[in-house]
Amino acid sequence: MNRMTHQLDPQNLILITGGARSGKSELAESIALEADCQVYYLATMQRFDTDLECTARIEKHRQRRPANWTTIESSHHLEETVQSLPPGPGIVIIDCLSLYVSNLLLDGYEEGTNPYQKETCIAQAIEQLLMSIGHRDDLRFVVVTNETGSGVVPVANLGRAYRDLLGTANQAFARQASTVWLTVCGQKLRIK
Repeated sequence: MNRMTHQLDPQNLILITGGARSGKSELAESIALEADCQVYYLATMQRFDTDLECTARIEKHRQRRPANWTTIESSHHLEETVQSLPPGPGIVIIDCLSLYVSNLLLDGYEEGTNPYQKETCIAQAIEQLLMSIGHRDDLRFVVVTNETGSGVVPVANLGRAYRDLLGTANQAFARQASTVWLTVCGQKLRIK
């Protein structure tokens, strides 16, 4: 992916990254609770009736959220979802960017095709999302993502492409964010 062509420098964007089960979502939720305003939770995980573990994971996250938060399931076209939110003030949690990139990568993917063909499409989607966030200065955004580049290099081409494309998307968000948190073992470290 190429570097972002538009640098809006939004002061309304916080990025939280870390490994699996590192406390990312909990940190995002605590930031929203402290804000004491309307909260919109944009959930990017797709529901699959045949995946019971996924359904259980979604329900666990849902039960943790206060009843007065508005949950919007949005696996694609997050920029449109952001644009359609009511006027603020408010806080928006996007949980998570890593699933959003995965959804975009796998949309129409066929076994044996080159996953890097989606690079331009994903770069454009990330740029559009960042532009939408930058234009909504009436809302604060807390974006959760996974740090996938710290582990073993994936064996499959699709896994490597996902790691690379998410890493580039994470960099774009970190450049635009006013604050970046890294979570490790439930602990948070501010890195920007």
